[in-house]
Amino acid sequence: MSRFSKNIGPGFLLAGAAIGVSHLVQSTRAGAEYGWILIIALIVACVTKYPFLMIGPRYTAATGQHLIEGYKKLGRFQYYTYIFISIGSMFIVLAAVTLVTAGLLSFLLPFDISILMWCIIILTLCLIILVFGKYNTLDKSMKIIISTLTVLTFFAVVMALIGYENKHAQMDIPSLTTSTSIAFIVAFMGWMPIPIDASIWHSLWSKEKSKQTGKVLTRNDVSIDFNMGYITASVIAVLFFMLGVLVMFGSGLQFSNSSVVFSEQLIDLYAQTLGNWTKPFIAIAAFITMFSTTLTVADAYPRVISEVIALEKSEAKSKRGYNVYFISLFVICIFSLLIIHFGTSQFKLLVDFAAGLSFLSSPFLAWFNYQLFLKGDIPEEFQLKKSFKIFSILCLVGLVAFSIVYIWSMFLN
Repeated sequence: MSRFSKNIGPGFLLAGAAIGVSHLVQSTRAGAEYGWILIIALIVACVTKYPFLMIGPRYTAATGQHLIEGYKKLGRFQYYTYIFISIGSMFIVLAAVTLVTAGLLSFLLPFDISILMWCIIILTLCLIILVFGKYNTLDKSMKIIISTLTVLTFFAVVMALIGYENKHAQMDIPSLTTSTSIAFIVAFMGWMPIPIDASIWHSLWSKEKSKQTGKVLTRNDVSIDFNMGYITASVIAVLFFMLGVLVMFGSGLQFSNSSVVFSEQLIDLYAQTLGNWTKPFIAIAAFITMFSTTLTVADAYPRVISEVIALEKSEAKSKRGYNVYFISLFVICIFSLLIIHFGTSQFKLLVDFAAGLSFLSSPFLAWFNYQLFLKGDIPEEFQLKKSFKIFSILCLVGLVAFSIVYIWSMFLN
C-alpha cells in the first residue's frame, strides 16, 4: 500500500482536469436533451481516446522525456502542429472552465457582482496560488473533493433510479442527423472524458513526479496510475449522464445559456433526488472540483509554452525560463477574460466551440502519439503489443471518421 500510494498522482491530476466542464456540463446536457441514446457516443469517446492518452505517461516512463520533446524528434510538422493546436485552444478552454467555475461561485456567494468580476477573482486566485507554489495543498484536497463528489453523484443516481418512472418512453428524441445535433454530439465527444492534448499534460506531470520522488517510472507504475485516473473520469461521466436522463429528460426543462442559471439547475439535479439539504454541500464540492480544473488548465498551458521555449533556447533551468511561465500565465488569463467578456451571453455555444475544437485536433495528436512508439528508441518492455496496435489503429480510424462527419455537417449541411 505504501508503494501504491507513492506511485499514484499524475493519474489523479488527469482525473481532476477531466472532471470539469466535460462532466458537469456536456455529459449532463447530453442525457437531459437526448436521453439514453447518447450513452453510446459517450462510451465510444472514452474507448477511442484511451490508447492515445495512455501513451503520454508511458512514453515518459520509457524515455524520461515528455511528449513535446518526442514531437520535436518526430519532425517539424508534428512539433509545430501541436504548438498551433495549443495556441488555438488555450484561451477558449480556460475561458470555458472559468465561466462554469464563476457560475458556481456566484451561486455560493449571491453578491451583486457581475459574472465577469467573478471570473477575474477566480483567475486572480489561480495566479496567486501558482506564483507562490501552493498548488500541492489543493492537489491533495482535490483528491478528497473528487471522491466526495463521486460518492454523492453515485447516491444521487441510485435515488433517481429508485424513484424513476419512465413517463417519457414515447417521447420523441431530437433528430441526430441535423447539423445542430451533430455539432453537439461531436462537442460532447470532444471532451469525453478529456481531450487528447491532456496526454501532453500527463507526460509533463509524470516527469515532474519522477523528479520529486527520485524514482524511475516503470511500465506497471504508470499503467496503474493512468488506469485509475482514466477509469474514474469515465465512470463519473456516465453517472452525470445518467443523472441528466433520470431527472431532466422529458421534463420540459432545458439548460440555460447563462452560466449562473446553469449552475443552479445543476445543483437542483442533486436536490431533487437527495433533498434540498444537500444543496450547500453539492455546491461547495462542485465549485472546488471546477476550481481545481481551472487551476490545472491555468497551470498546464503556460507549462507547455515554457517547455517549448526551453526546447528552443535550452533554458529550462534558467531564470528566464521561469519568467516565460509566469508571463504566459498572465497573458493567457487576460485573453481568456476578453473571451468571457464578449461571450458570456452564449455560454453553451462557447463550451460547444471549445469542445469541438478539441475533438477536431484529436486525430492529429492521436497519430503523433502513436508514431512515437513506432520509433526504434523505445525499450522493449514499453513497446506496444500487436493487439494493442490494431486496437489503436481502429480507434484512430474512428476519430478521423467522426471528424469528417462533423466537418461535413458544418459546411455542407
